[in-house]
Amino acid sequence: METAIEDLKGSIATLAEEIAALTRGIKELDTMVMEATEQRKEENEDFKELMASDTAAKELLKFAKNRLNQFYNPKLYKAPPKAELSREDRIVENMSGTAAPTEAPGGIAGTGVTVFAEVSSHGQQHVAPPPPPETFGAYSKKSGDSMGVMAMVDLLIADLDKEMTEAETTEKDAQADYETAMKDAADKRTADSKLLGEKQSIKADSEADLETKREDKAATSAELVSTMKYIASLHMECDWLLKYFDVRKEARANEIDALGKAKAVLSGADYSFVQTKVQRFLRRSV
Repeated sequence: METAIEDLKGSIATLAEEIAALTRGIKELDTMVMEATEQRKEENEDFKELMASDTAAKELLKFAKNRLNQFYNPKLYKAPPKAELSREDRIVENMSGTAAPTEAPGGIAGTGVTVFAEVSSHGQQHVAPPPPPETFGAYSKKSGDSMGVMAMVDLLIADLDKEMTEAETTEKDAQADYETAMKDAADKRTADSKLLGEKQSIKADSEADLETKREDKAATSAELVSTMKYIASLHMECDWLLKYFDVRKEARANEIDALGKAKAVLSGADYSFVQTKVQRFLRRSV
């Protein structure tokens, strides 16, 4: 019973360590999931900011290219769409014969392309760049200059397209990796939680078994004490028998001898001195 109790104590201690390790691992896994989720959110916000910025830059470059086409290649120039008049503006135009004044285009350098101011992680705002400085004279049409300028604009647009494509690929891969990591983390947490429950149940059963064995040991120990007392009493009795064995043996032999002589006397032997002695012996025995 003592061996069984010690084995149960060792098993319970081992289970306690394993339960603590599993609990610690689950907490660390939850922390990792939370940190990965926050990082994914930040990466997604950076991606959206980059895409918005590059999209606005592309629109601005396309607007500039269209304006350059108006100067260098009028055939490729695309006039801005005619403004849709409101009901009130149409009434004014019909009555006065003159279109209602329209607001000047705003945005970056009067292009109508706008970029919302965004706050970076350092708390600084990214604002639209200022308009270009005024030139000293009018442009003159030069085919070589136009080709160089157009090529530069096309190159800038191509660089933006490349950057946006790479950003989209990176975002897609990062999202896929995040979803895979979250699935693996969820599976691991489910398995660890199940294993934790099983070990806690085994530990509870082992503790109950340990308590039962301790009670059995206490009862058995009490029974053992009683048995040892009984053995001690038997030992004392045996010691007394061994101590007086020779004396009792001799007395028993004398008793047998006397009984034999008494029997002989009763069978017709001389009833003299011997008979007297036998009678005395019989009286003493009674």
